[in-house]
Amino acid sequence: MKEMQKLLSRVRCAADRYSMIDEGDLVAVGVSGGKDSLALLCALAQLREFYPKKFDVVALMLDMGFDKSESISAPPCDISGIEELCRRLHVGFHVKRTEISHIIFDVRRESNPCSLCANMRRGSLHNMAKEYGANKLALGHHFDDAAETMMLNLLFEARVGCFSPVTYLSRKEITVIRPLILTEERMIKAFVKKASLPVIKSPCPKDKTSERAKVKELLHGLDREHRGIYTRIVGALERGHIDGWHE
Repeated sequence: MKEMQKLLSRVRCAADRYSMIDEGDLVAVGVSGGKDSLALLCALAQLREFYPKKFDVVALMLDMGFDKSESISAPPCDISGIEELCRRLHVGFHVKRTEISHIIFDVRRESNPCSLCANMRRGSLHNMAKEYGANKLALGHHFDDAAETMMLNLLFEARVGCFSPVTYLSRKEITVIRPLILTEERMIKAFVKKASLPVIKSPCPKDKTSERAKVKELLHGLDREHRGIYTRIVGALERGHIDGWHE
């Protein structure tokens, strides 16, 4: 499948450029059910078959508990499609029940919950990765996410910064990697559609209404008029060696 070959090419390039994978790694993929994490899971499962450094992959998923929330009406999440995908890929799949949704929407009643939610999800995933013996945690942030994060930080926090391609968390003794950082979102969408991956729609009431969503819309509009906006923003990250980025 040409879409998989394109995806693998970008993922391997990122892994090589930023030394993301070492011999004997157990890479835990944080699977949300969205297109990015499922594409990443497929790419890493395929990459382990021929990458010169032998590594293995395990899929980890957090149940956010939206179906148990008092203030959100959401049915139980059907993960049977993801379970079947993991069986086909010969990847272990583990799910952990959390009360993140309950804490954020019922207890704290956050009006701007995205930052707190992200922090709680990261902490839970770090712990879960350690629980299953992984020394690397792979997240599905891609090329477009990097440009949008850079602009989000600049416009709303008055700072120049982005997530890092590779981050070692000394307290957890785990390394976070982002193998999709050189992969454009359009390429991911094309692969997910061709492969008919079992994408789960987010039940979060703030989905597509956050400040990040507004920045995404802004950059998409600019890119339609001035092609290459995303490439120039990420290029600035690389040339400036910001947060571990480099050419």
